[in-house]
Formats: sequence, C-alpha cells, structure tokens
Amino acid sequence: MSLNSNGIDSVRAFDLPAGIWPNGQYVNEPRVALVKWRSIWSDKFHQVYVNGRYAGTTLDSGQRQLIIQVPTSPESPVRIEVFAVEAEYADTDFSSELAGPLVDNGRVTITLLRSQNLPMGTSADIYYDNGTGQIDYDKPMTDTPIRIWPAWQDKAGLGMSRFGLGDFGWDSAATVGLGKGSFGYGQFGLDADTIEWTSPPLPSGTYKFAVKVMDASGRQSNSSEAGPITVTPSARPAEGLSISSFDKQTNQLVLNIENYS
Repeated sequence: MSLNSNGIDSVRAFDLPAGIWPNGQYVNEPRVALVKWRSIWSDKFHQVYVNGRYAGTTLDSGQRQLIIQVPTSPESPVRIEVFAVEAEYADTDFSSELAGPLVDNGRVTITLLRSQNLPMGTSADIYYDNGTGQIDYDKPMTDTPIRIWPAWQDKAGLGMSRFGLGDFGWDSAATVGLGKGSFGYGQFGLDADTIEWTSPPLPSGTYKFAVKVMDASGRQSNSSEAGPITVTPSARPAEGLSISSFDKQTNQLVLNIENYS
C-alpha cells in the first residue's frame, strides 16, 4: 500500500463561508471545507480522502492544507483522512486500497462480480437473516431482481459486439481489458468488472447476507453467503451547537445543543 498515515496529526476541517456580514453572521457555503494538518514528511506529497474517496493532492511536499468538496447530508458525519505519498504517486487514486468499512451509516454494500460468462437475462437477488442468524430465502431484500446486464452494450460474446473483430467465437469490444477490472476473475486477457448493491439502513446488530443468481428461464444458482457483518450506524452530527459557558480557572467549556432529535 502506497498510503502512509504515520507522522500525520492535528487534522482539522473548517467550513468555508460564502461571505461574512459586518455583525459576524455568515452566508453558509455547503460542500466546501478547508482541511489542515501537521506532518513530519518533508519529501512526500499529501492526499486527502473523504469517506474513503480521493478528494485531492497537494501541489508540493510543503503544503499542509487543502480545500475539498464534502457531502451535504446531515444524516451522517464525514470522515476525512490525510495520507503521505511518494512524489511519483501524487496523482494516483488509492481509494481501492483503503480498508474502508463495508458498513456506512447502517448501510451494507454488497459487491458482485459481473463475469462475462454470465449470459444475457441474468439477474441476482440479495437475502439476509434480519439479525436472527438464519438467512430467509423466501423473501429477498431486493424489491426487484438486480439486472446483471441492464444495457446490452456491456455484454460481450459471439454476435454481441462488432462481429468478427474479436477473438474466435468471442467478440470482445465491450469487455473489461486486462488489468482494467477484477484481475484474474475473467477470461484469459479479459478481466471481469463488479457492480454494487447497497442495503437500506439497518439497526445495530450482526447480519448474514447471501446472493443467488438466476438466468432468464428462472433457474437459480446455489447461494453464495457472506457474513457475519456487524452493523453500527454512525451518530448523527450535532445541530445548533453553541457555547454555553467557559470557565477560565478550570479551562472547562460547556456546549449547548439545540434542535437536536
């Protein structure tokens, strides 16, 4: 892994207002924040990631602040991380290497391998145990089956692409090239790609999930189970936060939270 978090501390984020009135009130500018940090690294660039996704890179090894875009949803806090990288990797997105949580604010993300071996008309259903320890295969979580190939242009195979311009018996203009997808999971020289499904918010608990694939004629495959997965919804951000009092003698700060539910 090329990301290095050692030696980086005091990471702080500040909302950037669109303007400030003479009386001190400000016009809030959502989605923009200034991130500052301290780092011992003087020969490395620094990258900022927001909720596990690449947000930007410093222009040189001495820069210790960056303006980034952040989500605006008040239902979930924002996770901001700063990493040091070697100069040759300054503009490389390492989001896939971050060991980010599978569970985000009570929602579980299931990743499905979309192999070109799956025929047209294939669909998938997601099942879970509702925290009971026994998966219920009579009632899928998905309201409608997940279409593996919603667009015919994504499917490769004989007669599915520009006929006669691919390998013998395999027209491959629509396939994922070598090193472009999930390496080693596709045909030789042709990787497979993945699709993701995210669950609705789940209460705190431990869950098991399973996937069944069904072809166009309705025949289902054996289930592929995953779990157990622990779900812990994130705390909601505080609203209406203000300072109630500050005691200089004890250095004690008392905060007041209004309109919080």
